[in-house]
Amino acid sequence: MYFVYILECGDGSLYTGITNNLERRFAAHQNGKGGHYTRGRQVVKFLYTEEHPNRSSASKREAEIKSWHREDKLALIKVNGTK
Repeated sequence: MYFVYILECGDGSLYTGITNNLERRFAAHQNGKGGHYTRGRQVVKFLYTEEHPNRSSASKREAEIKSWHREDKLALIKVNGTK
């Protein structure tokens, strides 16, 4: 099982990623080891998560969401939120 997630950063920006362990990945982001983008920003919380059966489908969905404008991501979060 893999997850696509959107995090809120301390500066109000959004970060989209994938993982097979949400708690471990969040801790990695908080410790500055989760990704280059989040190293310089405090991660606040998950705004959105969705489950995928495998890494391939999660990676495709991550790429799709990353290509969206901020407004589109916020609309997804508003409709679905964290599951």
